[in-house]
Amino acid sequence: MIRLAIAGKPNCGKSTFFKAATLAQAEIASYPFTTIDANHGVAYVRTVCPCKEMHVPCENCVDGIRFVPVGLIDVAGLVPDAHLGRGLGNQFLDHLRQADAILHIVDASGATDAEGNPVEIGSRDPIKDIEFLQYEISMWMYGILSRNWAKLQRQAQAREFSLATAIAEVFAGLGITYEHVHDATKTVGVDLRTAGEEEMVEFCRELMRISKPMLIVGNKADQAPKKCLDRLAGRDLIFASAAGELALRMAAEGKFIRYLPGDRNFEILSGANLSAAQRAALQKIAVFMEMFDGTGVQKALDTAVFKLLDRIVVFPVEDEHKLTDSKGRVLPDAFLMKRGSTPRDLAYQVHSDIGEGFLYAIDARTGMRVRDTHELKNGDIIKIVSVRR
Repeated sequence: MIRLAIAGKPNCGKSTFFKAATLAQAEIASYPFTTIDANHGVAYVRTVCPCKEMHVPCENCVDGIRFVPVGLIDVAGLVPDAHLGRGLGNQFLDHLRQADAILHIVDASGATDAEGNPVEIGSRDPIKDIEFLQYEISMWMYGILSRNWAKLQRQAQAREFSLATAIAEVFAGLGITYEHVHDATKTVGVDLRTAGEEEMVEFCRELMRISKPMLIVGNKADQAPKKCLDRLAGRDLIFASAAGELALRMAAEGKFIRYLPGDRNFEILSGANLSAAQRAALQKIAVFMEMFDGTGVQKALDTAVFKLLDRIVVFPVEDEHKLTDSKGRVLPDAFLMKRGSTPRDLAYQVHSDIGEGFLYAIDARTGMRVRDTHELKNGDIIKIVSVRR
């Protein structure tokens, strides 16, 4: 399962975002370090289910919308110099090891200082919070590398020694590969054998960018003054109101409104027993959604998976005519695959035995066989034919 980490300074709305995305219980309070241990939950990315297009009944979607699970990790708040052990320190940076990508939650309202303490709205420049987290992660990675550097330099004296391979092994627990190291070295344009501290820090920053892609989420945008929104507008980010999304999901769960995560609006159900204050709060959320094309929470999840990690959704079936599995369930599974994946890759993701016995695949839309080198497309419905089942 793909895993996304929610990171940022204390009191920026990470736990609210986590609870809104998962509806899991997470302690929420307006003081630093509410989250002590990382919270783990399941969120969902939104895609179109092919059932309507293929005219088959489906119990795995809602009105033609399919939600595919991803793991979500709510990492405790990070403060400046966390890589030196300040605040709750490196133990929480270590939680990022498990993540494929990072959702950096920023307080767009400028209402919390660098430590996460409440201050007057708009008094903190949110741009500073964007820069601080990238710096902390880079320096954390540099600390790991520097602790191993003397040993690597001694080993580098051997003729057949590959420094890039050795660095990848140092960072193996972070999911960093030789390719990541090679690409970061090439981008920075540095000879690692002779690099100084400044060049090594820059290398680690690039390595972080490549191996742990980060999406910035300007949370609390519903409370943000115009000057803060304008400052952030030039950055590649998504504005969000995690509190608004949480309110909508809970209202939908209580049957007060009709709303699917990612919708651009919602409908108050007739007969909903709402107070005047509740209706006013929903109206305020509706205004925000109209301005920002939704609450931003689902958009952030979808952007991280489909754009940042470049994933597609593929639907494996056993019967290409009825689009069912062996139990007769219609379109039972939806797999997130790397763009460029092949039917053989899909076979291995279904089960290693099926991958090893792969013979060929059938495109359910066309009924045609496809080669094992065929590049899968988003929304493909594929039958795998294998000597093992």
